[in-house]
Amino acid sequence: MEPQYKYFAFISYNSKDTAWGKKLQKKLEHYKLPSTLCSEHGWERKPIKPVFFAPTDIQPGGLSNELQERLKASQHLIVICSPNSAKSEWVGKEIEFFYNLGRTNNIHFFIVEGSPHSGNPDTECFNPVIDKLGLPEILGANINEKIYRRPWLNRERAYVQLVSKLLGVEFDAIWQRHKRQLIRKIIAWSLGSIAVIAALVIVWRNSQPFDAEVHLNEASPHNAQLPPLHNAIVTLTLDNESKTDTIPSLDGNCIFTNIPHRFLNQNVQITLTCPNWLNTDTVVALSPNLTLDLFRDPAVYGDIRFKLWNINEEKTLSQVKVDINGFDAFSDENGIVSLFIPLEKQQKAYKIKADLIMLNDSVFMPCGENDVVLVE
Repeated sequence: MEPQYKYFAFISYNSKDTAWGKKLQKKLEHYKLPSTLCSEHGWERKPIKPVFFAPTDIQPGGLSNELQERLKASQHLIVICSPNSAKSEWVGKEIEFFYNLGRTNNIHFFIVEGSPHSGNPDTECFNPVIDKLGLPEILGANINEKIYRRPWLNRERAYVQLVSKLLGVEFDAIWQRHKRQLIRKIIAWSLGSIAVIAALVIVWRNSQPFDAEVHLNEASPHNAQLPPLHNAIVTLTLDNESKTDTIPSLDGNCIFTNIPHRFLNQNVQITLTCPNWLNTDTVVALSPNLTLDLFRDPAVYGDIRFKLWNINEEKTLSQVKVDINGFDAFSDENGIVSLFIPLEKQQKAYKIKADLIMLNDSVFMPCGENDVVLVE
C-alpha cells in the first residue's frame, strides 16, 4: 500500500524568496482540477493540500528534529530555485535529507530567478547538492521561460507544469483548460465600452464550453428476474482526449463538463462497458442531451452448460434427458448438458429435473463445463 502522508508537499526555500513561497503555497492549495480528471483518478477538486511552508507552519531555522519530521511526513519536496537558494546551506540540507528518504522522483524544482547550470554563482539557480547527490538532470518549472510574450502567462504555465508533475498527469490535460479560463478573465477585464461589451458577449457565448448529459436506454427486452445495471462506464473521445465517467443505474446519468463548443453537433466516438451487458462502441452527434441504447448480454444468464456426474460410478452420464425450468436438454457423450434460454425467460439460477436421484438440483449462473450436477 502507498504510504499515507500528512503533507502533500514541503516547500524548501531561502528566506529572501519568502514571498514566492507564500504565493506558491496559495496557488497549489487552491488549484482546482477539471471534474472529469478528478472523477477518473478519484481526487478532490483541490487535491494538492496541505502544502507545508515554514513561515505559516513553523518558525524558520536550522534542520531541527521538528523540521525533519515535517519532511518525513511530506510526499513531495518542492524547491524554490534562485541564486539565493543555490547558495543556501539549509536548502541543500533539506534536499539531501529528503533524497535520503528514498523519494528522489518526488523532488521538484520551481525556478523563480536565475538559470540552471549557468556556471555563474550570481545567476546559478540550482543548489550544488544536486550534483553532489547525482540527481538526474531536471530543468524544473521555470516562470521565466519565454514560451509566451506575456510574462504573467509564462508564470501561469510554470504553475500548471508543477501541478502536472506533482500529480503525474499530462501537462496538456490541465493546461488547455487553464488557458481557456485565463482567456475568459482577460476578456472580462478588457471590456472598455458598451458596444465592445455587446460584441464580445456574443462571441463569448458562442465559444463557451458546454456540458453533455448522457442517459441510458435498455434496448433489449427487460427481464426483472436478472440483476439491474450497475456502474456503466462511459468514455467520450474528443480528438485525442478521452473523458470517462460512470452511470450508476439505468435511472441515472453522467455529465461531461467543459466540452469545447466546436464539438457541438459534431460526430464523436462514445464507448460504454458494463458487466453482463454488451459493450457499445458508436459514433453520435454530440449534443447537451444524449441517450445511448444498451443491450443486455444474453449469454451471461442464458448460456447454460454443466457436467452430469454419477458419484456412485464416478463417471459422466451421456444421453440423459434433463428438464431445465421447462426446457428439455440431453447430455452429450462427455456428459455435458448445453442449453440456451431466451433472454425473456432467463433467471439467475435454474432448477434441474431428471429421472435420476439428484444430489444438487440447481445450477447458478453464469456456469460452464467446470460446474457439475451430481446424481446417484
